[in-house]
This record gives sequence, C-alpha cells and structure tokens, in this order.
Amino acid sequence: MHLDSNGLLTPARYIPSPNCDARPDPVPPSLIVIHNISLPPNEYGSDDIIALFTNRLDPAGHPYFETIKGLEVSSHFLIRRDGELIQFVPCIQRAWHAGASNWRGHERCNDFSIGIELEGSDFEPFTDAQYAVLTQLTLTLKAIYPIKDMVGHSDIAPGRKTDPGPYFDWTRISRSTSI
Repeated sequence: MHLDSNGLLTPARYIPSPNCDARPDPVPPSLIVIHNISLPPNEYGSDDIIALFTNRLDPAGHPYFETIKGLEVSSHFLIRRDGELIQFVPCIQRAWHAGASNWRGHERCNDFSIGIELEGSDFEPFTDAQYAVLTQLTLTLKAIYPIKDMVGHSDIAPGRKTDPGPYFDWTRISRSTSI
C-alpha cells in the first residue's frame, strides 16, 4: 500500500465524500478509530454504505433509512466483508466519523484521527480478509503518521456508541500492528 502526499491510498478505490473538511490544526493524525457499519442494519453487500457517505441514500429504500435521513457522515476508509478497501476522505482531511468524542482528555476526535469502518455489526465476527486489509492499512498509516493509539468508537463515545462491538478481535490486530 502507498499513501500519496494528498492522503490518498493506492490500491484503495476512491469515492469522494462531501462530508469532510480541513483539519483545524496542521497536526498529523495520531489516532485510528475503528467502527462497524451495515446498511440496512445487519445486512451486507449493498452499496448503501457508499450512498450514505456520499449523501445519496434513498430514505424510501428501507424503513431504517428514514431514521437516518439527512445524516451527513463519512469515514476515511471502509473495509468490505470480502476485503475490498474503499477510501472516502483523504487522510489529510477531517472525516465526519466520530461525532461527540473524547480520547485522553482531547475532545473532537475527528480533528486528529483516521476513521476506518468495517462492514459488519456488533453481532458477528469480522472476516479474515477484513483483518488482513486492516493490518496492512494500519501498518501503512503508522509508517506515515505518528499513530499512537487504535481505539473503537465505543472508547471515544462511551454510552453513545458500541462499535466495533464484542466480536472485534483486538488481540489479533494489536499483535499484528503493535498498537
């Protein structure tokens, strides 16, 4: 994997999201936040996540979609169940993935983090392909940025978020990446 000076990763498929902006400080990201997402909930393989992150999700497409109508969110990366890697926001920009958040006394984690979504849910394990791509991605990001920690969304927004959920194998990823 290669990250260019614009914060785009090769070989990720780049689908630009409008849900991003400039980081407020010129400080490089130091935190990786792991999420899970499935749309509709607990269903995999559709392009609904892409539609959500690009503001094209049809609220009539599923009853759940009406509840998230107008939501403007994104992530830097999405790792699909089969290991496909999609990038929505260049790493030098701020993606809108963490919301109200705090890590070690620092509010607004979007300002200093990279968000990685895993296609999945709190209710089943992630795939070997996802762990393989996540490991490569993490090692690439660590080689470029001063990444100090990798946490779950639940760690930076406790009580509000539960992802990546109880089936995420932290030991497996920390053993491979030394984070």
